[in-house]
Amino acid sequence: AMLRLRLLTWDVKDTLLRLRQPVGESYAAEARAHGVQVQPETLSRSFREAYGAQSRRFPNYGRSQGLSSQQWWVEVVKQTFRLSGMHEDGVVTLMAENLYRDFCSAHNWEVLPGASETLSQCCQRGFRMGVISNFDNRLEKVLSQCNLRHHFEFILTSEDTGFTKPDGRIFEKALRLGGVHPEQAAHVGDDYIRDYRAARAVGMHGFLLRAPRQSPEPEVPPEHILPTLSHLLTRVEK
Repeated sequence: AMLRLRLLTWDVKDTLLRLRQPVGESYAAEARAHGVQVQPETLSRSFREAYGAQSRRFPNYGRSQGLSSQQWWVEVVKQTFRLSGMHEDGVVTLMAENLYRDFCSAHNWEVLPGASETLSQCCQRGFRMGVISNFDNRLEKVLSQCNLRHHFEFILTSEDTGFTKPDGRIFEKALRLGGVHPEQAAHVGDDYIRDYRAARAVGMHGFLLRAPRQSPEPEVPPEHILPTLSHLLTRVEK
């Protein structure tokens, strides 16, 4: 059965873009530039702890608590350095502001294999396209810098909308913007709960990007699994 799809929505992180190197490596390089040696593994561990605590305390970049995502992130980075044993506040603040700026750019992000080609082919086939991402408002700039922005009619971030996937309201907003019924739309992402299951819950089709080595989720039929993005068009045009 040919899917009568008109709109494709996309997750970004680990679907279209990935970090060029682990967070700890980027943070360690910034520390070295200020004459401080810290192990990348230590920084990665501290980052996970700081990010987790901040996310629980101020969900979705503190949007409903009056924070900007810049304030939110700068605090995560400062706390990462503090947990790694650095307490010189002036240097820590400077490094945090530098890192916030660097993560806006293609300097820290790379396009996943097959992503550009797949997006171009989807546009050529006449699909309308949008992004649905639990990202802050830097996403527009990151996508532009990575030369992907032009593929999309709209970019919905959790910071802008106030809804975080798997909340169905961010998907419903995308359907309104695309002017389509849920069954005319499919969402592509790498997270079973936030992408695949959330899209299916509002009646959209879902495709789950899954590296072959990852164990498949039992409820996902094989035709909904994408071993790589290049498999998407054959699935959609079945």
